Amino acid sequence: MDEITEGLNNINIADAHKKNRIQVSNTKKPLFFYVNLAKRYMQQHGEVELSALGMAIATVVTIAEILKNNGLAVEKKIMTSTVDMKDESRGRPIQKAKIEILLGKTENFDELMAAAAEEREAAAAAAAAEGEDQS
Repeated sequence: MDEITEGLNNINIADAHKKNRIQVSNTKKPLFFYVNLAKRYMQQHGEVELSALGMAIATVVTIAEILKNNGLAVEKKIMTSTVDMKDESRGRPIQKAKIEILLGKTENFDELMAAAAEEREAAAAAAAAEGEDQS
């Protein structure tokens, strides 16, 4: 019985971990959609897992580097593997490269996000004031 309980606990941990996963495609959304989504996930969960297959791997690496270079994220773990898939056009099995990058918040993540929000508010206020001046 203890084994079943332990198995259920492991499933719950795995499910909780998936809530902060972003599966990146290089055709569906623009790059900064994923950058901003990753920021939101880090605010909510403290970390984010970026995942991609094949040609989208370069996009995931770019997203991770943008977050790291802006001082928002630190690399916790990088995992690579190959995944067996079926080629849609030919119907035969193929292998695709897969990458998973786990990023965590930096110590000053919250300060940087607050400063960025203040800058946006100030820019919006300036734009609103400029609009009033013209009328």
